[in-house]
Amino acid sequence: MGEPDERLKRQKAWRRGHVAEYLAAAFLLFKGYRILAVRHRTKLGEIDIVARKGDLAVFVEVKSRRGAQEAIDAVSFSSQKRIRAASDLWLARQPDFARLSQRYDIVAMLPGRWPRHFPDAF
Repeated sequence: MGEPDERLKRQKAWRRGHVAEYLAAAFLLFKGYRILAVRHRTKLGEIDIVARKGDLAVFVEVKSRRGAQEAIDAVSFSSQKRIRAASDLWLARQPDFARLSQRYDIVAMLPGRWPRHFPDAF
């Protein structure tokens, strides 16, 4: 009997994660970033948001948690490695990649509060 409940929980979490990514993208747009991709997939992994501000390419991991510190802690070292590897592939495909700087940020989506942006988080 427990299996359908687990599947329902996973579906809800998946949906909540996607909504959080799009809300985080809107938040970054509001802050002056240009959103280039949401849920960008490569053979090495997925980047939640690829944004740009001038010559700065920003790779953003979005985490929905109860607290900001919990969101930061949820981005493990292996996740960081995966995001860096995927970002290298993205950068290699950019015609102006030689002049781009890169940064890795976290956006914490917190219940009932504005998102928290942590630039250069890892």
